[in-house]
Amino acid sequence: MKYTRLSKEQLDEMHQEFINFLATQSIDADEWSKIKKEKPEVAEAEIDVFSDMVWEGVLNKVEFLEHFSKDQIHLFYLTSEKMHLIAIKVKNPEIDLLTSKGYTWLQKNLMNDAVSFFNAKKEYNDDKNSDKFKLIKEGAQITKGDLYNYFAKLLDSQKK
Repeated sequence: MKYTRLSKEQLDEMHQEFINFLATQSIDADEWSKIKKEKPEVAEAEIDVFSDMVWEGVLNKVEFLEHFSKDQIHLFYLTSEKMHLIAIKVKNPEIDLLTSKGYTWLQKNLMNDAVSFFNAKKEYNDDKNSDKFKLIKEGAQITKGDLYNYFAKLLDSQKK
């Protein structure tokens, strides 16, 4: 398995897609019931293949990821060639960006000496979707990129 198995809840939400997936392999409901009962390892393998297929589809579309920790925010823009990162670090131990109070503090104090910004670019390894998945596994969330775009414009205006 390349990624991770979808949870029971995720599989339930994708019930129709899973049925269609099985149908492409000429497996109907009766056959699926039989496989689950008599060859559970084959059923597990089918679920794994389906999960990887779903992940691959999702990862192909991901453009932006965000990862928050107590004192840092990592904002990723994932182009076809490389990963672009804007990192915001708060060097004040009393500020916790995981709380609304800490995040509000950051919004009001972007130019405070305790706030640092970093830009970086990185080429993907051999498999760009594996690189994206690794970030998600480490806690990054898929987003529409509003925060990345806001900070990209802010940092660009600071250069001028």
